[in-house]
Amino acid sequence: LTLATELINLAWERHCTHLFIYTKTEYEALFKQCSFSTIASVPGVMVLMENSATRLKRYAESLATLRHEGKKIGCIVMNANPFTNGHRYLIQQAAAQCDWLHLFLVKEDTSRFPYEDRLDLVLKGTTDIPRLTVHRGSEYIISRATFPCYFIKEQSVINHCYTEIDLKIFRQYLAPALGITHRFVGTEPFCTVTAQYNLDMRFWLETPTLPAPPITLVEIERLCFQETPISASWVRKLLVKHDLTAIAPLVPDATLRYLQGMVERHPGSAAARQKSPVLATGEK
Repeated sequence: LTLATELINLAWERHCTHLFIYTKTEYEALFKQCSFSTIASVPGVMVLMENSATRLKRYAESLATLRHEGKKIGCIVMNANPFTNGHRYLIQQAAAQCDWLHLFLVKEDTSRFPYEDRLDLVLKGTTDIPRLTVHRGSEYIISRATFPCYFIKEQSVINHCYTEIDLKIFRQYLAPALGITHRFVGTEPFCTVTAQYNLDMRFWLETPTLPAPPITLVEIERLCFQETPISASWVRKLLVKHDLTAIAPLVPDATLRYLQGMVERHPGSAAARQKSPVLATGEK
């Protein structure tokens, strides 16, 4: 308890006032003595706690002010790192099937595309899509707090625990606030972490064992260019080589202009480009 108190004091000294803790189930009571509250758990394995009993509830209440009524309310969560025609296609297809669609943009900055830039590209690339609300991400949806393994790309049994917690928070707090009935994802042929996340998502969104309405998972086939699924990782690899000609058919106009500006600000030889820290855009 003394060590926990010292760590909390250190965080406050560094102006980190919103704190999350992952801990084993047997230590839950200890951290409750330090004013932490449980927001999600994997029974008998781990709990996710934060230093507020009301912050998640207040966040859900703020989402509820953006609620739209309808029989089919959809949701997409994406990185858009950067925003591609594949992302746009997924949004178009989902929006066409829904009375309203909510899009959450993952807030973490883990690459050379800052969050505000990614958000701007998504907004510019979806202006013509009706019945769509673009939400800023938060600590409660695929963040380092709720799903750290999504970013470090390590596979282990514990990953399933993190996934379970992330999806429990979404289903029990965020989705009810917005009346979400369906969650849309693209098929995932490349990233094993995301592919497994999609499999786990179907279970945790649809299982009747949770005290929240079930959510239907809808997988949409990825948009292809020349028989290859369009992906942000493909665009990033081409960007390292400054191959804007190859990038052009893969991204909306706003994204292409943004990437052109990035290349113009950092010209150099092919060899230098391969080592450029600015254009080392791959995610962890």
